[in-house]
Amino acid sequence: MSMHRFRLLVQLGMLYGLAGSLTAFAQFGPPGGGPPGMGGQNDQRKKEFTGVADDTPKGNGKLSGLLIDSLSGKPIEFATVALINTRTNKPIDGTTSDASGNFTMTRLAPGDYRLQYSFIGYKNQDSRPFTMAKGSDLKLGSVRLSPDVRTLGEVVVTGQAALIEEKVDRLVFNADKDLTVKGGDASDVLKRVPMLSVDLDGNVSLRGSQNIRVLINNKPSTIVAANVADALKQLPADMIKSVEVITSPSAKYDAEGAAGIINIITKKSTLHGLTLNVDAGVGLRASNLGLNGSYRQGKLGITLGGFGRAMYNRASSTLEQTTRVGNQLQRTSQEGTAFDNPLFGQYTLGFDYDLARNQSLSANIRFGTRNFIQQQNQLTSASIGDSLLRATNRDVDRKDLSNSVDMNLDYIRTFKPQQEWTISTQYSRTGLVNNFSADILDNAGSLAARQQNINNNTNQEFTIQTDYQTPLRKNQLLEFGGKAIMRQVDSDFRYLIGSDAGALSIDPTNPPGSLAYSQTIGAGYLSYTYITRSKYTIKAGTRYEFTGITATANGDTPLAIPDYGNLVPSLNISKSLKGGTTVKAAYNRRIQRPGLQQLNPNPNAANPQTISVGNPTLRPELTDNVELSLSSTIKKTYLNASLFGRLTNNAITQIRIPSDTLAGGIITTFQNIGVQRTFGANVFFNTNITPKWSLNGGLDGYYVYMQGATPGADGRSVTISNSGVSIGGRLMSQLQMNKGWSAQLFSFWRGPMPQLQGTMGSFYMYSLGLRKDLVNKRGSIGLAAENFLGNGISIRTNLNSPLLTQSSTMNLYNSNLKVTFTYRIGKMTFEEPRRKVRSVNNDDVKSEGSGDSQPQAAPAGGRPR
Repeated sequence: MSMHRFRLLVQLGMLYGLAGSLTAFAQFGPPGGGPPGMGGQNDQRKKEFTGVADDTPKGNGKLSGLLIDSLSGKPIEFATVALINTRTNKPIDGTTSDASGNFTMTRLAPGDYRLQYSFIGYKNQDSRPFTMAKGSDLKLGSVRLSPDVRTLGEVVVTGQAALIEEKVDRLVFNADKDLTVKGGDASDVLKRVPMLSVDLDGNVSLRGSQNIRVLINNKPSTIVAANVADALKQLPADMIKSVEVITSPSAKYDAEGAAGIINIITKKSTLHGLTLNVDAGVGLRASNLGLNGSYRQGKLGITLGGFGRAMYNRASSTLEQTTRVGNQLQRTSQEGTAFDNPLFGQYTLGFDYDLARNQSLSANIRFGTRNFIQQQNQLTSASIGDSLLRATNRDVDRKDLSNSVDMNLDYIRTFKPQQEWTISTQYSRTGLVNNFSADILDNAGSLAARQQNINNNTNQEFTIQTDYQTPLRKNQLLEFGGKAIMRQVDSDFRYLIGSDAGALSIDPTNPPGSLAYSQTIGAGYLSYTYITRSKYTIKAGTRYEFTGITATANGDTPLAIPDYGNLVPSLNISKSLKGGTTVKAAYNRRIQRPGLQQLNPNPNAANPQTISVGNPTLRPELTDNVELSLSSTIKKTYLNASLFGRLTNNAITQIRIPSDTLAGGIITTFQNIGVQRTFGANVFFNTNITPKWSLNGGLDGYYVYMQGATPGADGRSVTISNSGVSIGGRLMSQLQMNKGWSAQLFSFWRGPMPQLQGTMGSFYMYSLGLRKDLVNKRGSIGLAAENFLGNGISIRTNLNSPLLTQSSTMNLYNSNLKVTFTYRIGKMTFEEPRRKVRSVNNDDVKSEGSGDSQPQAAPAGGRPR
């Protein structure tokens, strides 16, 4: 491959990664980065022209010109113009052309120079040497650049993309390099991401906290707000390009997400023409089929996609429980089996249109569906002392269904590089059905009674926001904006009972209920970035959010939930040291509002021994975060280590209390406990053993202290506390072989995790993948195996409080073998880069299990080509 073609691809990646244009503000990029070959800037800095050379002589000379396309005669905006000293052949200054193709350089010292012009899709071009005299003003007139008509099909790239990239406020995991997640979903990808943990139910934790916000392409979704675990199952792994872990969000992000933000970036077409991608997989536990097409012609781009995934799994569980009944202890034992048949789907339709060279409009519609059907059998016995109180046998059919729609309309206007104004709107609606029906059998196995719970929920919201950013100087950036969110949550539920043959009627012991919950949020922010001459990057800002709530229960009973306002500051500082080392420090304050299922007052008693019910009077939690991290490159190994601390007030957590003295069940609900303090550390590495063999992994751990109130033996509230340490780790190795073969090994382990009333058990997983690229890399066929050495895994959970103790074991039979296939149909040609479009970014709701990417300015002159 020629150097010129390689540079063309480098320019392409830089341009798309830096907001669609090379700008004159290099200092806003992260001062440090990853190791060589990992997308960081440490090893690029010696090669690239930054536009701010401390030893560049200054004078009073000036030059100007106009860049135009040699074929169409149209101006070329945002092209790179580098000023090169003809004696040293090194760049000493640079700029970019504006929206009209004009460029200007000032304060030039006398000397002999030449100009070099470069831009994506055009051949690099050098001017004739010229002499700049003192005080001269050179007007170069029109400069014609010739298009480079070669297509990307002529370019062959053999190097590997970065697996992990580090930026000033986030870590980026390039998921498209992972082989074993083919045919999986987003939760399979997140298991590989440093600092994240995903349990067997798909709940995501960041540094031990499930208080996070998950975005998809910088956009929120009502279904994600309702249930993160289920939402991730709707997003196919094959469509995920990267995952951004934002541990210290700036003021421009919503204040939600105590531990941080996870932003999932999906693959987008940036080429010209018509294509169709087919992705399919067949496995012992799951099968999937996906079709994604794109069409782009002129100013219009259209994307259309569909993905479906069917799963089939079984699990078994055992439960040993003790609850206090007066002065006696009641012991309950349960054995259960479950057969799961979930079906997930996602369908998207998107448009983008260039209104003008500096204005663009985009619209997107996303529809998601989840049909989670589960059949359970529960054998339960309860006794006091040696006396058997009862024995029950229940056959339960659970239906956890949902459908969601997200609609976005976004407008962006670019005035000049890094100066832009955006208006974004979004409407989202999710309908949830969480029902169950139970047949209660007698000792002979005959139907004795029936029970049914009907629970319908809706969560809808409308959001409008506007953002503006502008550079103040070459080393300063100002951002500010405002946002309003109108959210409505509704829930209606009722219980029905009946005999073996009679009609079902309202259960008098469980009266029907409803919740109407309205929330209005108004927010404004101001953020300022400054780069010092000593290479410090300082990003400081503040955000104010006011939340108004009105809520009624059962139609006419108002709930006393006060309005509240919060000022949330943030500060990020990074420093690039010698030898490719970067040090970062950060502080921020975050808010965590309760999510739909945490508010839902429906008592879900599909299993009477473990009843779940929400708490509509929950208040938000407020968390102060501090972080200190260091990254460095030692030969071929990239290392990152960080220390963090969190102090949370009114922490939202699960609380278990006895349901009643006769049934012996336990109610799991949510409460604002007193305090929660967490301190921890993360270490991870990436190394290239050979050019085709890489190894990466890490360890993470945290210590947590929790304190809150729970009912005591005498009925009074008592204060309890718990603390402990949790440690986890991961290891992944990738090998590129000859003739298009590649292989990957992945393993993960998470130790026991402390809770306020006990400990959740450890879990692990591992996988092995093998893939063969088809001719011309039009597609691939692969084989992947997960947890294949055994028959599944077991998780043991222990709960303790003054009124109860419980020990439960869940056995999940998740061994899996799957065959994957992908193929691309269609022809693509090169197209000039399209402008980015900002979208609504709601980071403000906590899921019951628990961005808009920060714009980085580009080099001022760009590397001379």
